[in-house]
Amino acid sequence: MTSPPLRVLVVDDTRLYRDLISATLNSIAGVEVVGTAANGEIALARLAELNPDLLTLDVEMPVMDGLATLRKMRELNSSALVVMVSAHTRQGAAVTLEALRLGAYDFITKPEGNTPAQGRKLLENKLRPLVNAILTQRLLRQAISAIESRPPSPPSGEAPVFRPGPPPERRDEPPPARPAIVAIGISTGGPNALSELLPSLPADLPVPVVIVQHMPKLFTGALAEALDAKCAIRVVEARDRQRLEPGVAYLAQGGRQMRVEPGPAGGPPVVRITDDPPENHCQPSADYLFRSLAALFKGRVLAVIMTGMGCDGTLGLRLMKRQGAQVIAQDQTTSVVYGMPQEAVKAGVVDVVLPLSGIAPEILRRL
Repeated sequence: MTSPPLRVLVVDDTRLYRDLISATLNSIAGVEVVGTAANGEIALARLAELNPDLLTLDVEMPVMDGLATLRKMRELNSSALVVMVSAHTRQGAAVTLEALRLGAYDFITKPEGNTPAQGRKLLENKLRPLVNAILTQRLLRQAISAIESRPPSPPSGEAPVFRPGPPPERRDEPPPARPAIVAIGISTGGPNALSELLPSLPADLPVPVVIVQHMPKLFTGALAEALDAKCAIRVVEARDRQRLEPGVAYLAQGGRQMRVEPGPAGGPPVVRITDDPPENHCQPSADYLFRSLAALFKGRVLAVIMTGMGCDGTLGLRLMKRQGAQVIAQDQTTSVVYGMPQEAVKAGVVDVVLPLSGIAPEILRRL
């Protein structure tokens, strides 16, 4: 199935970044940069003229910044997707999280390469998988629309007769062990999904929660603070050697890896924050965390795999499932990107697939 190119408007007040982002996008098959703008006011004026499918929107710009532009686009009911381009600062992290709350599809951080070539390579590594996910989603939507609009085929001949086969063999399997920890792996669309899920958990949650959200450094601290303000449970950015406590959610630090180890002298398990290399191009990685839980908690893990690109988490879920862990996956309809949950479903390691609104009640039921 062929599709028209993804039309992109690049919005940034710096000529260098406009050129760099434009060149990177034009190198991706199926993408066409149809224009650029130096601030949000110019971008809004060009929306009707260019009819872009996607905007890359700088957070900090004169005249009209990224947040103001995004709010105005919502007022205009623009259908264009927005990817925020953020500075790698704590202030940029806070503004970017607000942009995601307002409906931005995702964000990337500006590259910090030492040379233009290195900067472009870093930018391409961030933009290419994101844009490819958007292109894939668009093709899937077109395929579904084509199927739904197709008239039903006329009946031909006699309808087949259904003859049930023998009943399945009954297995008296023991009930799963009561979970001692909840583990969540999540990526694109994660901040908003977590903002709905975690506030539904009670303050007296009897187990700790550990979370890998794919984000760079500085951003996870801002996300933990924003979530903590909304939740009955505590939400913190995890620290090295921090003890796990019931009713607390520990968010992995951006740009580092997180695992769980036995505590000293037989005490509660502790978080370990490491500089181990990325896995699945992710740092933090859900697989890295899940492996440690499989080894420490055996089958007493309740894992949740949620919206996000790629396959991170599936290998770790396989290990946990062999030990008897329980696994919940977010469904396609409520996922911004049905990548990570889909891979887990395809691997056969998921017990139940639920919409976002059904995940918290299911967690509480299984606890």
